[in-house]
Formats: sequence, structure tokens, C-alpha cells
Amino acid sequence: MYLHREGNVILTVWFLFLAALGTVLYFFTPSWLFYVSLPILFGGFLLFAQFFRIPKREVNVGEDHVISPSDGKVVVIEETEEGEYFKDKRIQVSVFMSPLNVHAQWTPIEGEVSYTKYHPGLFLVAWDPKSSTDNERTTLVIKGKKHEILFRQIAGAVARRIKYYIKEGDKVAQGDECGFIKFGSRIDIFLPLDADVQVKIGDKVQGKRTVIAKVK
Repeated sequence: MYLHREGNVILTVWFLFLAALGTVLYFFTPSWLFYVSLPILFGGFLLFAQFFRIPKREVNVGEDHVISPSDGKVVVIEETEEGEYFKDKRIQVSVFMSPLNVHAQWTPIEGEVSYTKYHPGLFLVAWDPKSSTDNERTTLVIKGKKHEILFRQIAGAVARRIKYYIKEGDKVAQGDECGFIKFGSRIDIFLPLDADVQVKIGDKVQGKRTVIAKVK
């Protein structure tokens, strides 16, 4: 396990703030208060640090597999109209990330990045159905040998910093790191109608590991 580079600045600032607060407590308060505060200060740093943890995982590779691009819980499985890129009906699978989940994203299939677009927007809570179309989000599409998969990073009420590291024309392997959303949010995956969905609502999934669907 290691800490993601997106946390470098915020963790440094947070550490310096907690160190300064500890120094004030040490010199200007009773000693008992300082020692009582130490585990709280340490716990506060660990709380922020866990937002940026990245576990070491093996990729669940499969040419017919669409693996989860993110950790979280499956909250939506439904047929819907995808109006931005495919402009047809697709199966939408949505994964909600809580603040306790790993916040990195990985490519669900191998192929070439055929489309990327950032959309400014609102910051509705991530479980609101309108968040898929109204919130700040990034749309990413990868074209594989047999199918094309679209997935979206969606900001929420707390998560307001979306990062993505791939661009159109890039060649990606299945499970390559492709983005990060600070402090949790939501991922929508759009599958062909004949996809064999392997998860159900309420399932907890892991990025790079869990097979979301098998595509013919």
C-alpha cells in the first residue's frame, strides 16, 4: 500500500497545521491537555491519509471482462439512454464511493481512449439520480477489440476535485490508473444491452478486481 500523489500537497499542509497546533498545546496549555491531544492529532492525520491510500492489487484481466473502475457499492443497475456519446440505450451500473473507500480509478478494459470530456456542473449528493447529468463530471470512453465502454467520474456534495490522466488516442491496458476523485463520489459505467452483468445492487466492488460485466 502507498499514498497517492494527489495527496502530497494536502497531506503536507495538514501535517504542518497539526504540528503547529501541537506546538501551541505543548507550550501554552497544561501538559495533561497536550498528552490527551496527541492521539487526537495523530488520528486526524491518519484520517486524511487514508483518503489517499492505494492498495497493491493484481488486475482481474479478461478480454470479455469489464472490471470495476473504482471501489465502492453498486447503487444503480438499469437500462437508460446515454445521450452524450453513444446516443442510444445502454445498461448503466453506478458505483458510489464513500469517504472510506479508495478514491483512485482504473481503466475497465484494454483498448484506445476514443473520447474524453470534462463537464462543469453542480455538486448534488452523489446518490441523487440527477448527479449523473447535472454534476461536475468527466466522461471517458475506451474502445476495445470487441466493444466500447463509457464511464464517468462524478463529483458529489463533498468531492469537488476530479482528476483524470488519460487523453484521446492513448493506448491503455486493463487496470491502468486513469483518475482520482478526492473524498469520494460516484462512477457510472455504460455497457452494451447484451452485457451479462455480474453484480447486483448493494454489492461492494473493488477497482481492478471485481468483474462488473461480461460482454459478448
